[in-house]
Amino acid sequence: MTDELAAPRPFSEHRQAIEARFDPATTAVVVVDMINEFLEDGGLMVLESGRALYGPIQRLVNAAHAAGSRVIWLRDEHDDVADPEFRKRIVHCLKGTWGTQVVDSLHPGPDDVIMPKHTYSGFFGTPLHATLQQHGVRTLIITGVVTNICVRSTTHDAFFLGYDVLVPEECVGATSEREQASSLYDIDTHYGAVVRLEWVLRQLTRTEEA
Repeated sequence: MTDELAAPRPFSEHRQAIEARFDPATTAVVVVDMINEFLEDGGLMVLESGRALYGPIQRLVNAAHAAGSRVIWLRDEHDDVADPEFRKRIVHCLKGTWGTQVVDSLHPGPDDVIMPKHTYSGFFGTPLHATLQQHGVRTLIITGVVTNICVRSTTHDAFFLGYDVLVPEECVGATSEREQASSLYDIDTHYGAVVRLEWVLRQLTRTEEA
């Protein structure tokens, strides 16, 4: 055993620093649950503060398109009221309803993938991993709502599947300031890197111009 491995360390110490740059050709932006049910008047579980994410997320999506990165929009969708998730949450996002659609204020590109998900994680029971592998994606930039539930669960699974994960803090929103802070801390410490949006945009633009 090396001295590094043998030496005592704080339990939550960061071991791996984020990369200074990433390759847009092997990067995908994942937009989680920016849908009517959670964000627009008339939705059943509205996080009004999430509307502040529209501008930052669209900036990121536009930059990703320009740089040649993939963009995948995940939207919550449940087949019926017997879904196991409804043991903990009210019935929401039933298949075929207005609530499951991406909000009109955001604009997916013609080549973007819009994919239903059926529980908190975008990977559980969906073709997300297979789709990313098909396109050689290694880095995920995860955005959307809510940080402490679906964003966090998707981030966990991405890490477990071997992806490098970036979470721009201006592009995610939680159910409270406390939940936002604690979730971002846990993501940054254990599962990925919490970064500033402007840093991500600079990397995309710099690589595009190189």
